[in-house]
Amino acid sequence: MSRKELLEKYKDIIPYLFFGVCTTAVNMIGYWTLEYLCDFGMMPSTVIAWLLALIFAYVTNRKWVFKSEAKNPAEIVREAFYFFICRLSTGVVDWGSMLLFVGVFRLNDMFSKFAANIIVILLNYIASKRIIFKKSK
Repeated sequence: MSRKELLEKYKDIIPYLFFGVCTTAVNMIGYWTLEYLCDFGMMPSTVIAWLLALIFAYVTNRKWVFKSEAKNPAEIVREAFYFFICRLSTGVVDWGSMLLFVGVFRLNDMFSKFAANIIVILLNYIASKRIIFKKSK
């Protein structure tokens, strides 16, 4: 398979992975800043960092990853609503992972945050591709 064919085949995955890494960085840096510099506590830092990452992810996914076709306000509101609901669902996975791995098993919080984000990125891609930014036929 040629390089051009590979790029065409994975045209959504490549930018998704790039912006997924960037979103993870926003989440991790936000968490670290709030937890270690501002002393907010683990769960408030986790939730606020998630919200920051949510906003960043919506803008980048809409514009550069899935190239949203939503144009009118109703379509954009629908898209943003589904994005928020899907991300809230995977946010629960993130928060639950932190409670389980850090709160119960006493694992390192930064390692746990990173591991949870890998799972969340995969779930978010599936939701984005099949629910939020699905192309009209």
